Amino acid sequence: MTAVPAILAAVLAAGASHDARTQAPVPYLALGDSYTIGESVEPAGRWPVQLADALRADGVAIDDPRIIATTGWTTDELSAAIDTAAAPLGDDYGLVTLLIGVNNQYRGRPVDEYAHEFAVLLERAIGFAGRRADRVVVLAIPDWGVTPFAARSGRDTAAIARELDAYNAAAAKICAQRGVAFVDIAPVSRERGAEPAMLADDGLHPSAAMYSEWARLALPVARRLLAQTRAP
Repeated sequence: MTAVPAILAAVLAAGASHDARTQAPVPYLALGDSYTIGESVEPAGRWPVQLADALRADGVAIDDPRIIATTGWTTDELSAAIDTAAAPLGDDYGLVTLLIGVNNQYRGRPVDEYAHEFAVLLERAIGFAGRRADRVVVLAIPDWGVTPFAARSGRDTAAIARELDAYNAAAAKICAQRGVAFVDIAPVSRERGAEPAMLADDGLHPSAAMYSEWARLALPVARRLLAQTRAP
């Protein structure tokens, strides 16, 4: 193989670097509830923000996420908030993430109702991604039943786990039907969710350290999807 002259190699490398710097960043929309807004953590500790930071560290040009999320929201409340967003969301997001449902379970709503409302939200997420299901990533609902808050609540933590498993199974099935990536963070939430370092001060919500675990699991999926959708 003929070696590339050193000067030419330097020119090519400089051109590639220039292209990376001038590439328009991917718009990112994050939809959810307290887990997405990062209740009790600084903005930099939110998992969508950590995911964007990790993608940029990998050389992916991506905006900080626009976050539509509030603590306590259920599926229908998130959908209503989308309808009344201060600025139109549009349909040109290169990445959309969705994590919703824990408050449906907390309020004792049936899984069939959740599945229907989740499917509606997922369709909306796909619409925000320009009708590209391969630009959407869904995260599973973590198991809050392992937290000190749950232990103090007097609720049946085994029942919480069963109900969340049913919710996540429904969401995973809907994602598979629509060709949407599903990232299962429930196992790490159960394995490490009771550790003091993984909890915010309220003993319920995750700390930035736990959110970094979620971002770590979502990173290779988001990287793969972005590589596919931005290929020439």
